[in-house]
Parts: sequence; structure tokens; C-alpha cells
Amino acid sequence: MDQSNKTGNSQLINLQGMYQDYFLDYASYVILERAVPHIDDGLKPVQRRILHAMKETDDGRYNKVANVIGLTMQYHPHGDAAIGDALVNMGQKELSIDTQGNWGDIATGAGAAAPRYIEGRLTKFALEVMFNPQTTEWQMSYDGRKREPVTLPAKFPLLLASGTDGIAVGLSTKIMPHNFIELIKASIDILKGKKVQIFPDFQTGAMVDVSDYNGGKRGGKIKVRALIEKLDKDLLAVKELPYSVTTESLIESIIKANDKGKIKIKKVVDLTSRDVEVQIELIPGTSPDVTIDALYAFTDCEISISPNACVIHEDRPRFMTVEEILEHNTLRTRDLLQTELEIKLGELLEKWHMASLEKIFIENRIYHQIEECESWEEVLTTIDRELRKYVVTPADNPSPNDQRLRMMRDITEDDVSKLTEIRIKRISKYNTFKADEHIAALEEEMKQVRYDLEHITDFTIAYYKRLLEKYGKGRERRTKITSFESIQATEVVANNAKLFVNYTEGFIGFGLKKDENNVFVSECSDIDDVIVFRADGRFMVKRIADKVFVGKDIIHAAVWKKNDERTTYNLVYSDGANGRTFAKRFNVTAITRDKEYVLTSEAKGSKLLYFTHNPNGEAEVVNIQLTQASTAKKKMFDYDFKELAIKGRSSQGNLITKYPVRKVNLKEAGRSTIGALKVYIDDVSGRLNNDGRGRLLGEFDTGELMFILYKDGTYEMTELDMTRRFNLLELYHLGKYDPETVISAVHYDGNKGLTMVKRFRLETSKLKERFSYLTDHKDSRLLFATIEANPQVRYSMKLKNKKMQGELNLADFIDVKGWKALGNKLSDQKLSEVELIPSAEKPAEKPAEVTPDKLQAGDSIEFDVDGQTKLF
Repeated sequence: MDQSNKTGNSQLINLQGMYQDYFLDYASYVILERAVPHIDDGLKPVQRRILHAMKETDDGRYNKVANVIGLTMQYHPHGDAAIGDALVNMGQKELSIDTQGNWGDIATGAGAAAPRYIEGRLTKFALEVMFNPQTTEWQMSYDGRKREPVTLPAKFPLLLASGTDGIAVGLSTKIMPHNFIELIKASIDILKGKKVQIFPDFQTGAMVDVSDYNGGKRGGKIKVRALIEKLDKDLLAVKELPYSVTTESLIESIIKANDKGKIKIKKVVDLTSRDVEVQIELIPGTSPDVTIDALYAFTDCEISISPNACVIHEDRPRFMTVEEILEHNTLRTRDLLQTELEIKLGELLEKWHMASLEKIFIENRIYHQIEECESWEEVLTTIDRELRKYVVTPADNPSPNDQRLRMMRDITEDDVSKLTEIRIKRISKYNTFKADEHIAALEEEMKQVRYDLEHITDFTIAYYKRLLEKYGKGRERRTKITSFESIQATEVVANNAKLFVNYTEGFIGFGLKKDENNVFVSECSDIDDVIVFRADGRFMVKRIADKVFVGKDIIHAAVWKKNDERTTYNLVYSDGANGRTFAKRFNVTAITRDKEYVLTSEAKGSKLLYFTHNPNGEAEVVNIQLTQASTAKKKMFDYDFKELAIKGRSSQGNLITKYPVRKVNLKEAGRSTIGALKVYIDDVSGRLNNDGRGRLLGEFDTGELMFILYKDGTYEMTELDMTRRFNLLELYHLGKYDPETVISAVHYDGNKGLTMVKRFRLETSKLKERFSYLTDHKDSRLLFATIEANPQVRYSMKLKNKKMQGELNLADFIDVKGWKALGNKLSDQKLSEVELIPSAEKPAEKPAEVTPDKLQAGDSIEFDVDGQTKLF
């Protein structure tokens, strides 16, 4: 670089190597002194200096945060804003700093009040586990005026409990917070030699999938989901937030997804106060279950976090698992406790040493021997000589028969000097008995300390147990560990567009206007794929768009779902090479988008003669007509597709005829050949699946319906919808619809104030609507319902502080009637409980007055004061 000096001459400054040296110095400083926590105490330098400054001024009272920031600036060579932000962040974690005032809200993202308005002090927990001047390694502060700790002697894995993140030069760290109680229990297991595994736990609660956590090391991933509850069919509520998500950012992501058409909502209201509650009102007719999945797929209701556990270890950054960090912290805690015990033992030895010398000095009146001494040196020598008549030191190599008191160390000049400082008043009131008690207590305490040192691992375990007992209350796990189902975005995205196709011109998209040329296909979303079949025997899959050309003479277009093994395509084509006609059946489960696939023969003149698509693998019967010029004797015959196996799309197919075909027509619609779909219900998630997870609901064939019996006195018949989720606590029954099904119900009629029994078959025909079979009185309630053929129930009620019970066979009590009938009266009291008696359970002995053979239609039962039942 050229610069001019004062004389006007230019000089050349060589920058070679300067950039490399300066950059490395800067990078090292940021890594070691700013962004990455130290493994020993789990703190970044600014955090360590904050805690040290608070300890220096700790008197048990709260200090203004502004004062704490000022004190910390004596140790931290950066601005007050950085210190203030770090201090608030530590206070919000509710572990090391006891806060007072408005410190902000991690749920809403609200900031803390100004530092002059809020206060803080060290928690009792921090004072106990973070500080000990005797075991602290010290260094001078940046300006050489103050002494500060290199690391604090932390006897707890603070880093893993609070979590942290930071961005340095060339690397970053992101460590998740973990549960306080689980960390202590895991540390105990480590000391016992067991392998441990720990998982994140967040202040905000919610749910977490840790299947790919990988010990918090880089390359791992966790998924965190908000807790969403259904308040009713048109109202959802977010009750717990994912880690690092605020109500403000959550609402913003929901609005953005709604604006893009990914979800359909009416409005979002933030009702958060002490507890989080973000209410989401749905557009009428929108499925709350699908919306919940869509919220997870398209908003911050579900986030993925990639942890990256990086810490400073031995003055350099190191990537470790959280279990390795915990093991290091646990063993360091043991070492610190051992050091503290060794220091304590040394202090006890000193106390015992001086107490023993003092006892000999006073009891043997050695102080009389110095009355004639003329110099200080003579005094010290005299006392030392006289003491050694009664004691023996390790340097004397005493014999086993020596009866003198054995000292732990040699007698020094300082020891003798301290004896001369004993006042006459104390000598005159010296109590030998109390002195012996004091020495015995010191010896007992030293014995215990030596024992603890010999069993330091057990001592450390007991230390952790004391921490757990003292500080563990209220720190139970808040985040539920679970496994998330993978949500396919295309399955839950709201249909925000309408798919149209121009069969003649070959255009398809959601931007086409409805007219005589453009035909509506189906509802769709803007992230769907579309499959298109053409008359030339080719097909392709394209990403849906506003308007896209896919080729003229379209014969079929639909939204395509990946890995769909049930939608089956049947076709007949003639081979242009030899004139033969083939039939084949195939699925389209995976493709390369925008690539054309040939379904017929590649030979020139090949022609597609017949094509159908079948959502459930149906196989129809077609009528084949040969040309009049063919030499075949039989020029018309039927062909059944069910005799044809489903193969790959590129297969040649099966030969139908070697003669030229004139026409192929549908003769008879068929049923599924791939078998009815086995549908299961996951008892945990309430989601339907065909993967074998949970209970089998039934095998559903083409057109078969699902029957749902709710606990609120309604039922519903609906087509099978695999995207639907059910709250099993709200249901008595969920399964395949059978027109012969009989519902047996015990209900309370609010109009008449009676408990009734009714049995009926389903008579409604409308789908996707819930029908009530109770009266519309506000007090009418369903007490019990079942579809068992011969249900035996046990019922009870409270009467005069007594619980009365009875049993009844509902099928014997009333015949099957219409669903609108009220049924027969069971009691003029409202029953408190009705439950089904399992068939495997032996029926209880019934009272003589009431047996099933005595009950007739129209009879009722009441309870007498003895707890028995009687007919009236």
C-alpha cells in the first residue's frame, strides 16, 4: 500500500501475513472469550463475570440490575448492553438469579423493564453450588485492577440445565436445556458406573421428538411441537409453545400460512396471561384434525432444532455429546468435593494441633518456665523445649512404646508464638473437661472427613441426593417426550385452489377460468402434483401451476399422491408392430417429475383403446369387439380385468387377442381385487392408519362406511377418511358400519326426569353429519351406550350417602325400536354410573326380587334403602 510521508516521499508497507495473524487472533478471542461456554462451569465469560460481581456484593438483599451491570463492567471489557442482555437471559432461566420486577416473558417475547427498575440477587442454589474461594483459580481482570475467577467451581451441570447458544468465528454452539432432576439422577448413575442418556426439557413445555437427538452433537436434530387442544369443532387453542417460539412469532407464522392458503382459519386471538393460550377459530366446515396437522406442517407450531454441543475444554473448542459433558461435570464435582474435604481436613488438623498444644501448655504450667527468660528468643526456646517433653512429632521418629502425645506435624515457631498470646484470664478459667471434649469432637470430625475421602464417590452421590431433595421440588419435566408421525404436507394442506383441465388443448392448472372448454377436476392446493394421461398412451406428473401445457388430447387428470398403491389404472392397447391387443393393470407410486412415460408399445402405430382409473383397485369387465374383416370366428367377447395381476407401468401386459380390435366398451363395473383396506386406530394419537399400528377397526372395501358412536348422545356415518383424527375419550365405538348394528343406550331424559333404556338400529342416510338420539332438553344426558348384541350392565346411584348397585341385561329389558323412541323407564332417579360387565366376568349374584326373567318391557327399577333393587 502506498502512503505519503511528511516529506512527500512514498513508502511501501508490507501487509503479507498481517491479515492471517490478526484474523486468527480475533477468531481465537471470540471463541474463547465471547461466544462459547467453558465446560467446567458452563458459563461464557460475561455470565461468569456477572455471577462473580453479584457474589462480591451479596448481602442477601436484592440489587438493582443497573448496579450489577456497573459492577460487572469492572471485569468485562464490553458495553453495558451486552451485560444487561446476558443478565436478563440468565434471570429468565430461573436457576442462578432470583429476580424481582418485570424481567420480560419468554412466552410472549416481551422485553424486560429498564435496568434501573428491576432487581436481582443470587439464588440459594447458586450460592451453594457455584462459589468457593478456596477452590477457585484466579486471574487478574482486563485492566489489572481486580481479581476474577478463571472458572467458577461449579458442582452442578449448569450448562446442561440452562442451555446456551452462541456464534463465534468459524463455529457455533447450541446446547439444549435439560431437566434439573434428570441431570442429578443421571450424575448419580454415572458415579455408579451406569450408562446414561439425557434429553432436552424446555421451560415452555410442549412436546419433543428426540429420536434423532444424537446426544446433542452436531448432525443431530430434534422436533418440537406445540400442545394444541380442540376446544370445540371450530376452535383450537395452543396451550404450550415450542422452544424459542413466542406467541407473537407463532401468530405471525399462522397468519402467513393462512394468507398463502396452506390453512383455513377465521381469526387468531392471543389470550395469553399467566399461561399461554392462543385461540384459533376455524372457518365452519374445516376439519380441526387436518388443521392441527397443517399447523404442524406449515407454521411454527412445529420447529426443527439442530443442536451443536461445542464447549471450551483445555483452552480450545471441542465438540462433545451432552452425556460426555455431563460425565465431565460429574467427575469434576467429585474432584471439587474431594478438594474441599482435603481443605477441611487440613483446617481440622490445625485446630486439633493448636488445641492440643494449648492444653499441654496450660495444664503443665509451662508458662511458669518463661518467667526468668531475658529475651524473646529464650522464651520461644524454653516453651519449645518444655512442649517436647510431652509430645512427639513425626520428625522425631518415635518408638511404638513412646507414651507422649503424637502430633500430626512438627511444632513451629508460629505455634509457640501463638501460645504466648494466651491471656492470663483465659489460663485462669481454663476448663480441662471442656478442652478434652473439644479435642474429641475435632478428632471425631476428622475421622468422618477421612472416611468421606476414602469413599469420595459415595460422598458425591449423597451430595447430589441432598441437592435433589433441597432444590428438586417444582422442577419436574415439563416437555413431553414422544414420537411424531411424519406429516406429508400434501395430505394436510388446505385446498386453496380449484384444478381445471382443457382436455382438447392440453392445458391444466388452477388459473384456468371455468367455461365450456375448461372442466373442473377437483379441489387442490398449490403444492400438489398432477398426473395426466393422454390419448397417445403416455402420461406424466407435473407440479401444479397457474397454467401449464401437458399435451393435447388429455383423457384423465387428477391430483397425484406419492406411494399410492391402491389407485390402479386399467388399460387396453394395440401393438403397432404386430397388431396384437394387450391389457394391463398398474400403479403409479413413484416417478420423475416432468418426464413422459409410455404405457403402450414404442412401435409406430400403437394405439390406446381403453383406459380407466380405479381408486381402490377395482377390476371391471369389458366387452371386446373385433373388426368385421378379422378372420376370428368369434368377433365379440368379454374380458375380466380381475384375472389380470397388477404389475409395473412398463410391463407389456397380457395378450387379449391377436386379431385387430374395433372397439372396447365397459360392460360391468367391478369390485376391488387388492382386498379390502385394513384400517387401524392408533390409541395414542387417535389417527387412522393402514400400517398395523394400534387396534384393527375393520376391512373397508369400496363404498363401505365408518360408524362413530359418541359419548354425547350422537352418532355419525361417514366415508373412510384416513386423514381424520379422533379423540377416543369422546367415543363409545368406532368401526365399520353394519346396517344390522343395534345401539343399546341408557340415558337420562331431561323432559321427564327419568332414566330410560332404548335400543334401535341406524335409520339415517346422510353422511358426515352427527345425529342425536336424545331429547333436546338441556339436562338430557347419555349415561351409557354400546353396540354389543347382548349387553349386561352394572349401574349405581347415590342415595342417602349410600351407593346402591344393580345389574341388568339391556336386551332382555327392551326390544329394538325406532331411534326416535324414548325407550322404557329404568328409574325415576338419575344414575351416577353405568358400566358394561365384560363377558369374561362371572355375573354377580342378583337379588331375589329382580332377575332378568322377571323384567318385562315397560318395567322400571328403583332402589330401596337396603341397597337392593325392586320392581314396580
